Amino acid sequence: MSPSQNTPDPSKNANGHKTMNKQQIKVWFLIPLIVFFGLVIILYMRLGKPTDIIPSTALERPVPAFELPLLSDTSRIMTNENLPDEPFLMNVWGSWCPTCIIEHPFLMELEDRGVNLVGVNYKDEIGDAFTYLNQGGDPFSMSVQDLSGQFALDLGLTGAPETFIVDGEGIIRQHIVGEINEANWQGRIAPCMMVLNDAHKNNVSLDSSQLAEACQ
Repeated sequence: MSPSQNTPDPSKNANGHKTMNKQQIKVWFLIPLIVFFGLVIILYMRLGKPTDIIPSTALERPVPAFELPLLSDTSRIMTNENLPDEPFLMNVWGSWCPTCIIEHPFLMELEDRGVNLVGVNYKDEIGDAFTYLNQGGDPFSMSVQDLSGQFALDLGLTGAPETFIVDGEGIIRQHIVGEINEANWQGRIAPCMMVLNDAHKNNVSLDSSQLAEACQ
């Protein structure tokens, strides 16, 4: 037997199984670190660049065509023809939505002030929607049931609650993401509604610069 045959293999343990040396162990520990830094670099390079998903919006266009059940009587189908012929707020809400619950008392205040609100009940169970309105009050002149959520997507919804300010001609003039409260009502929505209501009452058209300033 040659001397080489008697020399133990350092890569094997006493049972004859191969073992990793220190260099191999270091490489295995470095792999997750390399992957992590690679992801950080990719994310950094994406900063400031547009995302692949850009939500559509109906801003400055007519309310998208719809045929949806009336929430209070689902045997009746509502269309654009049933919308108010004066400026109004179209509010997308759901009983499952925590921010909608926070917003709801202010919507009740707006109803008391004479603001016309149309509700879009978004992806909700009808029983839950009724319980929600029975407990908190119903601020809407009507609500339609958007069970599939397609109408809300046509509006450009990114997440409930959202509100669309519509003029007397059925054109969406403002899009409020998130809850309506006294601050954004006074700062953004009320000035827009005032201009739209004045134009509607006086039967005059507003130019784009007036609308841009009032309904920014």
